[in-house]
Amino acid sequence: MNRMKLILGDCISAINGMKDDSIHGVCTDPPYGLVEFSPDEVAKLRMGKGGVWRLPPKWEGCERRPLPRFSILTQEQRQEIQAYFVQWARVLLPKLRPGGHVLMAGNPVLQMYVQNAMVEGGFENRGTVLRCYHGFRGGDRPKNAEREFPDVCVTPRGNYEPWMLFRKPIAEHTVAANLRKWGTGGLRMLAGGKPLPDVIPSFKTPNCEREIADHPSLKPQHFLRIVVRSLLPLGQGVILDPFMGSGSTIAAALAVGYEGIGIEMDKTFYSLAQKSVLPLSLLYPRLTGDSLDYADANGSAEEFHEQLLLLDPPAKYSM
Repeated sequence: MNRMKLILGDCISAINGMKDDSIHGVCTDPPYGLVEFSPDEVAKLRMGKGGVWRLPPKWEGCERRPLPRFSILTQEQRQEIQAYFVQWARVLLPKLRPGGHVLMAGNPVLQMYVQNAMVEGGFENRGTVLRCYHGFRGGDRPKNAEREFPDVCVTPRGNYEPWMLFRKPIAEHTVAANLRKWGTGGLRMLAGGKPLPDVIPSFKTPNCEREIADHPSLKPQHFLRIVVRSLLPLGQGVILDPFMGSGSTIAAALAVGYEGIGIEMDKTFYSLAQKSVLPLSLLYPRLTGDSLDYADANGSAEEFHEQLLLLDPPAKYSM
């Protein structure tokens, strides 16, 4: 059985064509405002200048990756974000099984617009999972007045990424009855009967993953495998990523034994996903998302991942 399906196209049109009640869970990292990954803005990103993408300078000798500048969005653009996700939620709702969960990466500045939209579109707001890591977003001094106000920053330095959790209302009288009929309605626990926490320690995406799929928003497999695994309470079913990018979420689904459907409208990112999903899924065969632990070895998370590759090399794959 083919456990992976990749679709090139607009996600709303692609979701519209799916069968009702065919998706068990959704995990996705959408373009937060659908602005930064529009064709015009992606072209500016690839040229390395202009648009909403801030190309930060080196920091302590390290090259910092581009970050979208959400602070420049107008109120009208923020309302457009909310309107889009209302439409998106209403299209997705009938395709998801009753009790199916949606986990979406967010941004603290735009989170409320997406949450309001999803609730308006028919979903229950089930809280937020925080991916904690050491970031470089925020903490900047007043622009063009850094020396005048050396002890002032405009925003806090970001060290977390909110992943918003939603659920399609259950169709049965109880969660137990919904699980029996639909296989959805709850979250899968970690190994040893440990509930999924709403704070997950994380880190920057390791270089060995970026060498496979160098996408601007690539998230580490360690985190993705934990959250993707949690979305299917009975350990089987289909995970959908409507904003697939390089396919890292689909790779995580394959790594934990699930089926995955990915949708991507950008041809370059779609081609990258075609090449990246299998290699990413075969990294770290022992990391199957059933535990938060990653610092079993001394040193950084990057060093730990490299050690895993040496001790437990990925299986061979063919394209």
